[in-house]
Amino acid sequence: MSFGQNLQFLRKMHDGMTQEKLAEKMGVSRQTISKWEIDSAFPEMETAIALCKLFSCSLDELLRENMNSGSDAYTNICVEELPPMQYVRYAVISGAPEDDAIKHVNDWAISCGIKQPEIIGWDFPFTSQEQINVYHMHGYAAACILPSDFDTTCADMEIITQAKQQYAVITVKEPFSAPFSLIPNAYKTLMRYMEVNGLQHKQTKEVLPCFEKVYEEDSVSFMDVYIAVEN
Repeated sequence: MSFGQNLQFLRKMHDGMTQEKLAEKMGVSRQTISKWEIDSAFPEMETAIALCKLFSCSLDELLRENMNSGSDAYTNICVEELPPMQYVRYAVISGAPEDDAIKHVNDWAISCGIKQPEIIGWDFPFTSQEQINVYHMHGYAAACILPSDFDTTCADMEIITQAKQQYAVITVKEPFSAPFSLIPNAYKTLMRYMEVNGLQHKQTKEVLPCFEKVYEEDSVSFMDVYIAVEN
């Protein structure tokens, strides 16, 4: 990854900043920004440091790292306000807990008359070092978002209520084509977006701090990754 590609990536992550706007902030011409982004010219050290300050990154990251790994797979990075919701959840700790947790919640939803369950999931953090290091186990929680007309009296699982909340969101195309790189890097890219735009991760017991939602459109699979941000 070149300096120019990193700069273009960071500029677009910063609320879609234009070359003109970045030029104005740096006190240079738009043509200069264009030259930087195609690596035909480079800023002076003082200006490079100012770019790092603007985009909340280090000089080493800007000049040397691949800050946009897997960029073709990622789209629709934005902040979205989710309305109030109610959900039930089920966690599994095992060597491969995701499928079991999702199946349990999906089966429960179908048994309660929810015809098209909206299922989300996230890593379940309450695993011991022995489970992780010795038994190679990890935790995963799946949840079903309850429809507004759901009869809560028939639920045999705890119903959790969450108020409206803002999330930073990124969409991953075909996430399971390379899950061990695309999904972790989606979180990394989303965290970078938050840093660039001065967004703070919200981590309180009243809010799901992060979760994933998998779905299909026109026979193509997608995953939306959500990270809660301070309102």
